[in-house]
Amino acid sequence: MIDVLVVDDDFHVAEINAAYVSQVPGFRVAGRAHTAAQALAALERTPVDLVLLDHYLPDETGLALVRRLRQLGHRTDVIMVTAARDVATIQDAMRSGALQYLVKPFGYSGLRAKLDGYAALRRTVEGVGGRGEAGQEQVDRIFGAFRTTEAPHTELPKGHSAATVGLIRRVLDGAGQPLSAHEVATRSGVSRSTAQRYLKHLERSGHITLTLKYGDTGRPEHLYRWATR
Repeated sequence: MIDVLVVDDDFHVAEINAAYVSQVPGFRVAGRAHTAAQALAALERTPVDLVLLDHYLPDETGLALVRRLRQLGHRTDVIMVTAARDVATIQDAMRSGALQYLVKPFGYSGLRAKLDGYAALRRTVEGVGGRGEAGQEQVDRIFGAFRTTEAPHTELPKGHSAATVGLIRRVLDGAGQPLSAHEVATRSGVSRSTAQRYLKHLERSGHITLTLKYGDTGRPEHLYRWATR
């Protein structure tokens, strides 16, 4: 399990983000904090794998906390989850070592995309870590781990999001077999109607293949597989 500390000055937002984290397989909430001081104290007590960190905290900024954590030797990974949109803050986050940056407001699918990308990064690092040293191919795999979980480049219809496309892609990619719209909806956490709408678009654009499975009722079941594996 990947342990996560959720840090946000808004108690309500922290609870929502914690609930989102709890819904993602392989992740669990280790704690919540609402100030930089609380976050640091929590990490001193119990180290975690990942911090979901708001930038606007009452006692100091999230990025100042990241720099302080590094100075103190904490190696926990950080994903910024913040309303800060200015380029200077985004660049500062990159330079401070934040792995990803998620702009508020966002929904479950947006956060899950980042968490799934983080899990993919950990698997990639663990896959090459036993060798002691990494060649260029392994380095490229590590640096490209987040990018491989992003949504495919495609023109999206109005009302469709790249994050949801990426989520459906990961569900289909990880299934190992064709899935029905109901199965896609269940595994991704979206409604069945949303899954069907996205699957129809992705099938039209050639990103997934559709096969029909006939049962006793005579009505075929539509099964979907990601086409670019």
